Amino acid sequence: MTFGEQPAYLRVAGDLRKKIVDGSLPPHTRLPSQARIREEYGVSDTVALEARKVLMAEGLVEGRSGSGTYVRERPVPRRVARSGFRPSGGATPFRQEQADASVRGSWESSSEQAEAGAAIADRLAIEPGQRVMRTKYLFREAGEPMMLSTSWEPLTVTGRTPVMLPEEGPLGGMGVVERMRAIDVIVDNVTEEVGARPGLAEELNVLGGVPGHVVIVVQRTYYASGRPVETADVVIPADRYRVAYHLPVK
Repeated sequence: MTFGEQPAYLRVAGDLRKKIVDGSLPPHTRLPSQARIREEYGVSDTVALEARKVLMAEGLVEGRSGSGTYVRERPVPRRVARSGFRPSGGATPFRQEQADASVRGSWESSSEQAEAGAAIADRLAIEPGQRVMRTKYLFREAGEPMMLSTSWEPLTVTGRTPVMLPEEGPLGGMGVVERMRAIDVIVDNVTEEVGARPGLAEELNVLGGVPGHVVIVVQRTYYASGRPVETADVVIPADRYRVAYHLPVK
């Protein structure tokens, strides 16, 4: 194979992908059979199979038991709007994660004490094994699961205070900035790092998707005078949403 030449299975997958994208193979259309691919492209069964695997891993097609492989419906991506600090007056968890005030949604959550693993301890500038409050959220838009979030708060900051449980007490559900202010911890900075990876099986089971689907991961940390007081991983399905940032000009 000369430099720059693609393997045969990628060339076949690329041509089929083009047909899916331009509508020649519309959603719900049955993908050509392995024998048809072999005949049309002059390739082996192995190449035809690998090409189909590529399209499946990309989420462009799906297998239906006893029926074959079909082109998936391609959703029109919606926006997850994000900005720095939330408007004054209190922010619900949904407002905390989705800055667009026009969006309405619901969420469910659960909190438990846990020991910080090495990665979370590093993000919170604490020692591994220190106790944290871990809260898991599932956010829904119009009843459809759209986003997962797991947050960690060091109990050296919130332990034995009225805001130790993010979703309970007098400020339950009001967001990190407001809750921390209530215990005289003034949040003055927030950082977000955005990346992508294949979704974990348990994530895709909740959010919807097939193995290999990519998720966007927003790693967010709130600071008070340089000290991390909360960190979170926000997981968003990449095939259905785009992350849009609204940043003030100073």
